[in-house]
Amino acid sequence: MKKTILFFLLLFSISNLCSAQEWMASLDIAKRLALVQDKLVLMLWENATVEPYPVLVKSKNGIPVIQDLLGNEGFNEIIWEHFVPVIVNENKYPELYKQIKGKRTQSYIDKFNDDTIKVMDINGNIINVTLQYDMGYLDLANFIKTYAIDTSYLKAELTNYREKANFNTAYRLSTKYLDYAALVNDKLRPEIVILSNIYLKEASTYLLNERQENIEALEQKVELLKLKQFLLLNKPKKVLRQLKRIEPSEVDESNASLFAFLHFTSYGLLKDETNASVWRSKVSLVNLKKASLIINSNF
Repeated sequence: MKKTILFFLLLFSISNLCSAQEWMASLDIAKRLALVQDKLVLMLWENATVEPYPVLVKSKNGIPVIQDLLGNEGFNEIIWEHFVPVIVNENKYPELYKQIKGKRTQSYIDKFNDDTIKVMDINGNIINVTLQYDMGYLDLANFIKTYAIDTSYLKAELTNYREKANFNTAYRLSTKYLDYAALVNDKLRPEIVILSNIYLKEASTYLLNERQENIEALEQKVELLKLKQFLLLNKPKKVLRQLKRIEPSEVDESNASLFAFLHFTSYGLLKDETNASVWRSKVSLVNLKKASLIINSNF
């Protein structure tokens, strides 16, 4: 009963914050709300909000102008429509940095440290690591067009991972993010692939620490999924070169479907129908649809 009351009190406080259009102050609550609303989190360090945060927008005449993102109520309404925004106190930095220390690229760490807006998934992983600003300022319209996505497609895997992070939930979330990468816009696709790789690396770490049956087959599954990342980036020749190093007889039965999918999709991207047809019968209907999405997204 107490848990139920606390839950509704949390929802009430969240709804009040949203209606007031105030940026949230708790990253944990923002992540929970983002999961419920199928959105991404928009995060700023508190020190970055001491002064105006300039963004590039177009006036009614279509002329680019610089305005303060944080001091405009209309901007806040737009941000809340597409994201869950949160301002994080600097005292949270050590705790958050500890979670990523030694686990991320230098460019990721640099993005984590700077004063620019960070787009995060509901687990706090930054997506917009490679974003470049036009004229040195964030183009608000293009930013929203790129990152305002509906994450309901990922909800089951995000929820399972959030409830219990292990090899299976991390691997499945990585796989789902790769499937989702074929559905998002061209600018966002490479960043979703990078995000997928974060979870795949995490799955590999769990594999080292968990007692899993048939561990060699699972290690092979991870290596094959790495190759799928290159298909989303339209690098089929690289995938085929790697596949040639694997003897078909060495492919575990549980990975045969993924092995066939990688071949079929690679040849599909190369428009090599002759070789693609060799693998088509070995690919399930579900995977044929996924292959079609990848192929179409790259043309």
